[in-house]
Amino acid sequence: MERLQKVIAQAGICSRRKAEELIQAGKVKVNGAIVNTLGVKVGGGDEVVVNGRPLTKEEKVYYVINKPKGTICSVRDEKDRQTVLDYLPKGTRIYPVGRLDYDTSGVLLVTNDGKFTNRMIHPKYHLPKTYIVNLQGMLSGEDIFRLKSGLKTKTEKYAPAKVSIKQKDYTRDRMIVELTIHEGKNHQVKNMMEALGHQVRRLHRSRFGTISDEGLRPGEYRRLKPYEIKQLTAMSDNEGDDKK
Repeated sequence: MERLQKVIAQAGICSRRKAEELIQAGKVKVNGAIVNTLGVKVGGGDEVVVNGRPLTKEEKVYYVINKPKGTICSVRDEKDRQTVLDYLPKGTRIYPVGRLDYDTSGVLLVTNDGKFTNRMIHPKYHLPKTYIVNLQGMLSGEDIFRLKSGLKTKTEKYAPAKVSIKQKDYTRDRMIVELTIHEGKNHQVKNMMEALGHQVRRLHRSRFGTISDEGLRPGEYRRLKPYEIKQLTAMSDNEGDDKK
């Protein structure tokens, strides 16, 4: 049994907030009777009708897209900027799993499965996320030690990260670093590097959990395979257990 507004939202009719408005406006029937109060729960055997249309269960879909730089991780943008959903199939209510900054590219999951989304982004699960970081400046041995040990700043504490140096350009004082983190704090990679005195020139997420950007050019997407969904879910189980 689940709350009526949640069932309506999961069916792709509208958002949960809009579903609550429809219920209160008397636009929803359950088993032939109008329901206009919140808190009612329904099960799989109940008939739900919204605005005269019977509810059908929404098919769950799962995508991975190589998010291009200069796109918004949102269903829509008030400034009319391009969103990642502009690259994906229309007709199903889908949304990004978490966020990447406007100027950050790379692996982004997109779905209409709320439970799956929660497993991927909830802090208690700590799925690994790998970034390719193009830095202005060079990380010192002490910087790398601090990242691997768990960077502490005046305002924040970050969990230990994996660090691998991929390229050094001494002439232009630049470095490319592969960084794997297990948290999802706002602007985390940029803030970590800034705390060490370095500016991130470009940032690309190459992997989320078990899913990489292999074979996907910027803007390209594909549906996740059933075994990949199971792998991600299993990884969230393991990571969640490890953090208990």
